[in-house]
Amino acid sequence: MENIIKSFEQINNNAEVLHLNIITGIIINVFIIIALFKAADLLDKRLKERIAVSSPDSPVLQFLPVLNKVIKGLVLFFIIASFLQSSGYSITSLIAGFGITGLAIGFAAQQTIADFFGTFIIIADKMYKPGDFVKIGDVEGTVECINLFSTKVRTLDDFLVTVPNNNISGTNIVNLSRAHKRRINEVFGVTYDTSDEKLQRAIEIIHEVCDKNDSLHKKPVVFVETLAASSINIKLLAYVKTNSYNRFAEIRSDVILEIVKRFRAENISFAFPSQSIYIEKK
Repeated sequence: MENIIKSFEQINNNAEVLHLNIITGIIINVFIIIALFKAADLLDKRLKERIAVSSPDSPVLQFLPVLNKVIKGLVLFFIIASFLQSSGYSITSLIAGFGITGLAIGFAAQQTIADFFGTFIIIADKMYKPGDFVKIGDVEGTVECINLFSTKVRTLDDFLVTVPNNNISGTNIVNLSRAHKRRINEVFGVTYDTSDEKLQRAIEIIHEVCDKNDSLHKKPVVFVETLAASSINIKLLAYVKTNSYNRFAEIRSDVILEIVKRFRAENISFAFPSQSIYIEKK
């Protein structure tokens, strides 16, 4: 009976030691993972600083955040694998099991793999970078970050839209931040009872407003575009010296407000949709 009790005590002692070893191993591995992650972040920061000095436009700068995440993933995998191996689990058997189910996983992960390679296409082709204002299909906004599998875009309505990077290959991408200038394309409709002199004066006013605005390129194009159903339409084509959408919107607003002010000061009436009805007397 005493031998049985001693055996149970020995088993309990071994279990407690094993349990303590597992907890100790987990704590040690967590500290190792944190230290290696910090080392990866430090390496990423140093590389960014050096590349930014020597080649600010290098596509490697966009690739570094992706590479940092890949390194962290590998570190996490090998630390966990080493811990399991030291705890008595056969990593070889686990890898063999992965091989058996690899085909099924491969079919299930086709989209993920395509998104992953799409990330490298975006970076290698310099399509856009964080901070750029882009239009990807029907999504328009500022790129916040490029992840391993997706691009996050902050729209003008402040929504955060996630675009899978695989979709990039089959979508037209417009990088508005790469534009050297933006175009104002506005139509000002005046009434049909506007005299010839005032019509010509309206064109002159638009020219004057644009010429006095230093944010616009010189020589805007102003012309009578068409005779619409209820207005004579005068069109303005001018280019703003900015690639920022917000700044462009401000300048366009200033130009339009000044033209409206000048038109009203000289009694040039804006047209609005209307119909004239004629009644024939018999």
